[in-house]
Amino acid sequence: MLSIDPASLSERENYKFLIGSIIPRPIAFVTTNSKDGVLNGAPFSYFNIVSSNPPMISLSIQRPSGKQKDTARNIIESKEFVVHIVDEQNVEMINKTAANLPPEESEIELASLTPTVSVKISVPGVKEAKIRMECSLEHSIGLGGTETEGCDFIIGKVVQFHIAEDIYENGRINPRGLAAVSRLAGNYYAKIGEIFEIDRPQ
Repeated sequence: MLSIDPASLSERENYKFLIGSIIPRPIAFVTTNSKDGVLNGAPFSYFNIVSSNPPMISLSIQRPSGKQKDTARNIIESKEFVVHIVDEQNVEMINKTAANLPPEESEIELASLTPTVSVKISVPGVKEAKIRMECSLEHSIGLGGTETEGCDFIIGKVVQFHIAEDIYENGRINPRGLAAVSRLAGNYYAKIGEIFEIDRPQ
């Protein structure tokens, strides 16, 4: 087995080891409003659950060359955002939003996604997702802190769930119906494959 010190590697080498090892990763499609009123949208696979009481999720938004991304800046300024689950039906459209656009251009328009009004926050979601979560900013933490590295670690509190009726079953979400996709390395994604069950020990 190879044993490698990450301090001896470049950022890209560490990146490739991390994204190739920590798989599959759920994908959050995040919408935010800029201070100029532009609806921004971008996918992130450094995404997970933080807590269920209260319901909170996390996003880690990298700073390429030390520069804060539009999504992180918008969340920190407005304190609101919407997280959508990426699925087999919307992944092609969501992939288009990964394009590097200037802040005054909307990825939602580029991908022909359909904005939909939120219930408790001012940021719209998009209709093409089977699940979306309206979120308020709980914490933002700048990590790394040099001119060439770092990220904005965002913790959001879910203030409203929106779930497609055809995947909702007695308080649970049907994983087959959701058909979520996950991120692997490079240009690769994965679908929900074989599902198996193992009883948890008492």
